[in-house]
Parts: sequence; structure tokens; C-alpha cells
Amino acid sequence: MKKTLASLAGSGHQYIAADLTDRNEIKRVFDLISQTYGHIDVLIPNAAITTTDRFDVRSNESIERELDINLVAPLIFIRSAIELLKKSQDPRIITTGSLGGIFPLGETPMYTASKFGLRGAMLSMSLDLASKGIKAGSVLPSATDTPMLHREAIEGGNTLQFMDPPQTTEDVVKAFLKMLDKPRFEIYPRASESWLVKAALLVPNLLPRLMPLFKGSGDKGHKKYLKELEARGIARNVAGVWEYIEPV
Repeated sequence: MKKTLASLAGSGHQYIAADLTDRNEIKRVFDLISQTYGHIDVLIPNAAITTTDRFDVRSNESIERELDINLVAPLIFIRSAIELLKKSQDPRIITTGSLGGIFPLGETPMYTASKFGLRGAMLSMSLDLASKGIKAGSVLPSATDTPMLHREAIEGGNTLQFMDPPQTTEDVVKAFLKMLDKPRFEIYPRASESWLVKAALLVPNLLPRLMPLFKGSGDKGHKKYLKELEARGIARNVAGVWEYIEPV
């Protein structure tokens, strides 16, 4: 976090470390914001986690933790910020969703559940909060080239997300800026991908037949991405097993 903060241009940046699963910690964050700034102009709940562990071997605690961080915490965060947002002249809320909130990912059902839930909550809140002067919406990216995706690719995550090359964080940031410039309920960094998954869900009972077609394309993209990570010094193949290279 300190390294990220140091890379930001200009002054006026502040970071606050907090455990999003601890409601007292969330209250502490907003108490500090209230005392220091008095209002919030833009709120972007962004934190999320996932795991490559399959559902039938996961502990109850890990399921609760993923849903808490990905779904419950953002909603508590938003609720905690409402009064500070109302004090802004043009308040905005933008959550980081996922195409996994539209299309089911068999290997990561809890991530999918959390993103489905967050998308539904945001669409509902967008309708409600608009009458209170708060514009709310979501950015729904597909696979994005981040450390979390690196680990997913290396540790055996869902290969469907590699049907197309992962987008960059810059692509996602541009979508957030578009959302600020022209508020809307949802925006997709790659609109074409959203059309594909929405079309597939028009016939959900055909998903068992469609999945092998999608998976074949995803497997090819996954292999290509692993080779790219190897070239970038992020992964290595040891006796046929891919390993993550910890950054120095």
C-alpha cells in the first residue's frame, strides 16, 4: 500500500488500512473521513478475493469470508458512506463488478454468487439513490491482468476468462472515468464480451452444451497467457507444473 501511495503524483493522498470483515473497522474509516474531509464525492468499493479451491472441498469459514468481503462489505461500506455522500454537490458511487456477475463460472461459484449479488444490489440502489441525488453504477470488467489473475491462471482457475486476452488495469480505469463523465447504471470495458455472455444466458438450459465450446477457446487462451507470464518473470514451469514467482 505504501509503495502504491508513493507512486501517486501530487499531494493530498491518504491511505487507511482496515479489515473489511470488521464492522468496527469500517466505522473507524468513515469516522476519520468525516473528521478530516466532511464529505465524500466519489466512493469506489473495489476489494474482492477469490480462490481456486472447488466448492465441494471448501470450508464453511472460507465461503463466509469470500461472500463477506466481496458482497456484504461493499454494501456496508456504501451504507456507511451515504450521509457523507449527501454532503457532496455531485456524489457518485461506482462499484467494481465482473462479467462473473452475469455469467456463471463453475470453478468459482462463491465469487460468481458475490458478483451476481452485488450487481443486483447496485441496480436496485441505482434506482433508489437517484431520487436522493446520488448517482450509482458499476463497472463490469472481464479478466484483468492483475496479481489476483496471475495466481488464478497459475493455480488452476476458471479458463473461460481467457477466451480473450486479459485486459489491462488501464482499460478498467478508462471505464471508471467514462462512468464519471457520463453516469449510467453499468459500463463494460469490453462491450463485445458482455453481449456474448448475455446472449448465452438467454438459453440457460443450453449451457451444458455451450460450455465445451467456450472452454476450448478458454483453454487455448489460458496456455497463451501462462507463456506470457513466464516471459514476464511472473511464472515458471517446473516439470510440467506452473509455479508463481514471488516478487522481490
